[in-house]
Amino acid sequence: MIRVQAEDFDVGRELEKLSDGNLDVGGVSCFVGLVRDMAGDKPIETMTLEHYPEMTEKALAEIEAEARSRWPLADTLIIHRYGELAPGDRIVLVAAASAHRQAAIEAAHFLIDWLKTKAPFWKREVTPDGGQWVDARSSDDAAAERWIEK
Repeated sequence: MIRVQAEDFDVGRELEKLSDGNLDVGGVSCFVGLVRDMAGDKPIETMTLEHYPEMTEKALAEIEAEARSRWPLADTLIIHRYGELAPGDRIVLVAAASAHRQAAIEAAHFLIDWLKTKAPFWKREVTPDGGQWVDARSSDDAAAERWIEK
């Protein structure tokens, strides 16, 4: 399941729904991303995330399909927020459910690594010095690189 939304989400409730009634699920692994309070040495006042809905949802569906093709998954979940967020707010939840923990853990790791580099979201941080767009990080690219099949 994929949701791109402005509203916050309840992690516990979302994870419960992911495996509810499916007794074949032996493990659920997840990652929750939060807005940090610092950008380098400057405090973040707000972060605004923008996206183009059709483009973003298509990219997320492709990422989810790739995970499902690599691991035996009972279900997956990607929730990504957009709009203005404050430090401590939840931005993203990715989760994978599988009969076995290793598949769930690896798939969740893959989902967040690819989401960070392949999903079209743009982030703008506002600090006391003003606003600036956040550039992609080379560490995110390096993390995603390990999942490229050779």
